[in-house]
Amino acid sequence: FRVAGWKMAAKAEPVSSPEEEDATELRFGKDFDNADALLISEVKMLLEHRKAQYESQDDDHELSEVFSKTLDCCQTFSKYNSKETIQAVRGTLQKQKLHKFETACLANLAPSTAEEAKALLPSLEGRFDDTELNEILDDIRTHINYQY
Repeated sequence: FRVAGWKMAAKAEPVSSPEEEDATELRFGKDFDNADALLISEVKMLLEHRKAQYESQDDDHELSEVFSKTLDCCQTFSKYNSKETIQAVRGTLQKQKLHKFETACLANLAPSTAEEAKALLPSLEGRFDDTELNEILDDIRTHINYQY
């Protein structure tokens, strides 16, 4: 039988698929066809909301260590302070011909230059010239610098 992409036998073996997954070519497999890529800031907001729910309960619920560490990591690497800023960044990026993975990566990583963006996301190569990509990155930086 199969479990999440693995065939169970005497030993676990990956299930071979006709199309290999490759993020550099924006191939993610069927599990991700209908999935959205979240920004770190969105995950942070979701976890903070969940934490507030736990804290408001009368029960003595302890947050798991994994939850706490994930929240700490998100708080460290989050670039956007409000839903409005996240929506503005997403709106800016969705106007471009970007895959949802590229949108999340550009927003999360906020590369400084087109060269850096293409090094981090090889799928951008050949689809955007440096001037066009630098304009997109400038828009992201503007949202980061002038958020409320």
